[in-house]
Amino acid sequence: MSSGRSGDRGPRETMTAQSFVDLMALERLENVQISYSRTSELESLEAFQSKAVPFNPGEGARAFGGHVYAQSAYAASKTVGKGFVVHSMTGSFILGGRLDIPFTYMVRRLRDGFMYCTRSVETRQDGQVCFTGVCSFKRGEGTKSFNHQPRTPSDRFGRILSSKSPDDRAVSPEVDAEWWAEVIREADMTEREFPGVDVRKIDMEEHNKSKDVQEHPEKYRQLTQYRLRGSPDEDPNASLSQIMAKDRVGEYDNLYACAHMYSSDKNSVMLIPRALGLQHWSDITSLTLMVVIHQHSDALRMIDWGNSSPADGNSSEIPMKWFFQEGWTPPVSGKSRTS
Repeated sequence: MSSGRSGDRGPRETMTAQSFVDLMALERLENVQISYSRTSELESLEAFQSKAVPFNPGEGARAFGGHVYAQSAYAASKTVGKGFVVHSMTGSFILGGRLDIPFTYMVRRLRDGFMYCTRSVETRQDGQVCFTGVCSFKRGEGTKSFNHQPRTPSDRFGRILSSKSPDDRAVSPEVDAEWWAEVIREADMTEREFPGVDVRKIDMEEHNKSKDVQEHPEKYRQLTQYRLRGSPDEDPNASLSQIMAKDRVGEYDNLYACAHMYSSDKNSVMLIPRALGLQHWSDITSLTLMVVIHQHSDALRMIDWGNSSPADGNSSEIPMKWFFQEGWTPPVSGKSRTS
């Protein structure tokens, strides 16, 4: 994720979509062929182009890194067979994403297996590579009755989480930093809504100001809750019953996986200076990001069908699940310079 402090919005900024499915929308291009200089062999790649303009945190000149990260995986998902869902994505940010031209995603098939398949994605703007990643997909393996994960945030921070409903919590700021809060106050600005997912910030001040956390910054915690914006279906006229039928067979699972990945980069880097007590800094950027999705099917899906009436409603009434995200930073060392 990258947050520049200055820069005008690009000419495509007014095209930013609010629903996640529209934000991730892709146009398939004609297959691209590249040649290897040593062998002169041609390789065919599948290519896609973004339609919507990404969010630019802090009114900056650069695109939200989580957009290109998630959309790279989404482009790769368009090349896999039915039943394959994102398992992991590792990517490196090479250049800051621009707002004035679309992203082009070039997908290479590395392997197609029975249970797993792998794709590499090269993301370009104006001919230059700005991101590269490797995405793996896997089929479901059925229900497994084991659990060796740590206690969930709802278990460890139950009192804090139960104090308010998600709808009553503050919206996560564009940039969760003191300098941005000062800009908002001094300019009397109203922050824009974060597109794609609705992210709410949970007040962890009491926990983070405790003596234990002050002495051990690695115990600093950032908690957020998030849910999908808009229908997951590309057809805006799809009914609730149609969406339910598609949802239950996993048709939206890769979109959901990308939404979880997208949300994971929202203000995630910002907890590092906060945990270290740094209120002002010049720039902060993710260079490499890896996401592993351990659970698929119902654990991944983002619609709460227990609170809907598919036979009577329409897609504008879809009740979305709220998910938790817990962020922390391990111990760090070295010199830092602030400005």
